[in-house]
Amino acid sequence: MGGLVVAMDGPSGSGKSSVSRGVARALGLRYLDTGAMYRAMTWWMLQQGLDLADPAALAARCGEPAITSGTDPDAPTIHVDGSDVAGPIRSTEVTAAVSAVAAVPEVRARLVAMQREIIGAGDIVVEGRDIGTVVAPDATAKIYLTASAEARAQRRSAELAGTTVEAQQAAMARRDTLDSTRKTDPLSMADGAVELDTTSLTLDEVIDAVLGVVKERGL
Repeated sequence: MGGLVVAMDGPSGSGKSSVSRGVARALGLRYLDTGAMYRAMTWWMLQQGLDLADPAALAARCGEPAITSGTDPDAPTIHVDGSDVAGPIRSTEVTAAVSAVAAVPEVRARLVAMQREIIGAGDIVVEGRDIGTVVAPDATAKIYLTASAEARAQRRSAELAGTTVEAQQAAMARRDTLDSTRKTDPLSMADGAVELDTTSLTLDEVIDAVLGVVKERGL
């Protein structure tokens, strides 16, 4: 791994995507949303009619789809077998299923290998749930974003039409439990990571805080 790599981890609604893209723009770096790759895999498996409660079936098929991710922070892209799936992967169906797919070791192994290949040249901000711990343990700077459960639910419900804060809070609690207790690469704060609570901060304030951490690393 060469060049600057900023690892951005944290649960849903903590602000990872907006902050990561803002930091990438400010530093002139590439950007990778690893969560979109897991969503793309989940979307493909749903399209194939696979039983998501059958890890063996998912493991057997996870090598089939061609998933490609663009790294422009102003226009990140995600394609499956050449088709743009940036919209479909944000559906409620995919959101409800992605943790189950992401828990399959063979799925994680394939996508982690792809992610490491993308970030290998460095000069990139990478967001996800296992970046500082698994994907890029030698990252130049590691950030772990958090926020209160209510703040996270409010943010997500504001993004999604037809949902409530209460529903989002319940959904996030379920996903937090699944992500933090899975046997393979659970969500956790990496050693050496700087934790930032974004609950009462504006987007610009969080971006500035992250840039400060990067600067402290002498970069």
